Amino acid sequence: MKEVRIHDTDTGSPQAQISILTARIEELASHLKKNQKDNHSRRGLLGLVASRQAHLKYLEKKHPKQYAALTKKLGLKK
Repeated sequence: MKEVRIHDTDTGSPQAQISILTARIEELASHLKKNQKDNHSRRGLLGLVASRQAHLKYLEKKHPKQYAALTKKLGLKK
């Protein structure tokens, strides 16, 4: 998140939100690899992925250059 923040206390910009969600998604994905029957966490993961996708769609629509830079930096693919 430190690389994509606009200023020091930035937690609300789309870039910061996407990076926070990506970190949580990666954490939950590794948890689910160990605990395959944890359906409650699986449902939470799906919600996080949907939220991140909505943020990405917004960023792509409003700021295409920032979208391209962020997806490259975070290693996300469309």
